[in-house]
Amino acid sequence: MKKERVDVAVIGAGTAGMSAFRAARAAGKRAVLIEAGEFGTTCARVGCMPSKLLLAAANGLHDAQALAPRGIEGTHALEANGAQVLDYVRRERDHFVKGIIEETDSFPADCVIRGRARFEKSAAGHHVLSIDETQRIEATSVVIATGARPAVPDGFDVFGDCLLTSDDVFELKTLPKRAAVFGGGPIALELGQAFARLGVEVFMFGKGGRVAALSDTLVRDALTATLRDEFYFDPDARIEAMSMQDGVPTIRFKSFDGATRTEQFDTVLVATGRAPDLKPLRLENTGIALNDKGVPLFDETSMQCGDSSIFIAGDCDGTRPWLSDAADEGKLAGDNAAHFPDVQHVKRKVPFAIVFSEPQVAIVGASYDDLDKQMTVTGSASFETQGRSRVMRQNHGLLHVYADAKTGKLRGAQACGPVVEHLGHLLAWALQLELTVEDMLKLPFYHPVVEEGVRTALKDANRKCYEERAQTPPALPTAAGC
Repeated sequence: MKKERVDVAVIGAGTAGMSAFRAARAAGKRAVLIEAGEFGTTCARVGCMPSKLLLAAANGLHDAQALAPRGIEGTHALEANGAQVLDYVRRERDHFVKGIIEETDSFPADCVIRGRARFEKSAAGHHVLSIDETQRIEATSVVIATGARPAVPDGFDVFGDCLLTSDDVFELKTLPKRAAVFGGGPIALELGQAFARLGVEVFMFGKGGRVAALSDTLVRDALTATLRDEFYFDPDARIEAMSMQDGVPTIRFKSFDGATRTEQFDTVLVATGRAPDLKPLRLENTGIALNDKGVPLFDETSMQCGDSSIFIAGDCDGTRPWLSDAADEGKLAGDNAAHFPDVQHVKRKVPFAIVFSEPQVAIVGASYDDLDKQMTVTGSASFETQGRSRVMRQNHGLLHVYADAKTGKLRGAQACGPVVEHLGHLLAWALQLELTVEDMLKLPFYHPVVEEGVRTALKDANRKCYEERAQTPPALPTAAGC
């Protein structure tokens, strides 16, 4: 068995792993990058990029077909050629993957190890990793960055080859005519709506009322109502039976209107989330503490697992499943692994998530469930009557901003509405800078723009803050608007 001693071993060559590897090498350490699967990252291969490509095609068709009320004729004749759409998505997806593979190809060959790693043992001063039983790596520090895999609940294997996960969607050769989509989170919403807008008859079944990870009931209900205008969507589905009948996926369920229905589908897409891919590592050999899901307990400000020289980063840590955070966590983990035992702690960026459905969803800052409701005011703005949103015929959705009732400091926001990918950034930056709603209201707002909806919500929150203090709010700059 080949043996090697290194300073830092990084397990996983996704976004977090590559970031950690680069950080360790930049610190002058001997580092290796270990990967069991294909290079190219989850984002580029099966995540962010191909899903947005599919959505862009779907939204383009939807927007064109929606031009009829503006007097544009002939738009209803447009339709999607599923085979060509999916071929286009794959070709563009491969462009993004190629760029990442070119980067991994540029790494020194002796620093990249292909194979599946597992911990053999951990002792004072080093960890021993076995790579496919053919190579042994002794590392002073280890960064775990193995990513996540689609989570498929029990019972769905009944659908056999008709069952898809988000990892499979982009290899389809053509679109199904009817699809059942299980899940109410970001992946399900984006892929399900893309299917629907490309002409697939979609039935989406959620669980427990959860939609897009929104915890603000009013915002969640606004999103649900809008999506139901496009396809069947039950966030709290009651499935009575799942089976194959004459080779066709068949689902019996209680509809949200109370009726029992039986529907048949060409495809069943299970998009119920992703789970940390950690089991093959045999973490029980490390001595580090694990939670009830088998994920290491770690400090989010350092990515360190306990007081060990093992660090974790990216989707496998089960906290922030977003590429931007994976990159940040990877660099932090790589830096600390390289300098162990001199571990540095940082203040993490404001939590920030976007769902690219339409209406889009943004969740910024503190979780609504975690806020002290007695000490929090909520500023509200509806996009139904917001001027620019109506001009764009995207006047659906609701924005809520949360502020400390006494200080007016912004605490968080949840929204569904038009272009909230941009509004979310403004709110995330304000949170990062620890601004109050009054600070934000002193900033410029143009007219007519969707950002005026942010101002409406901020003014509502500011008024409520002053009511809590039994004071009259000061006059602030305003602009005429609709």
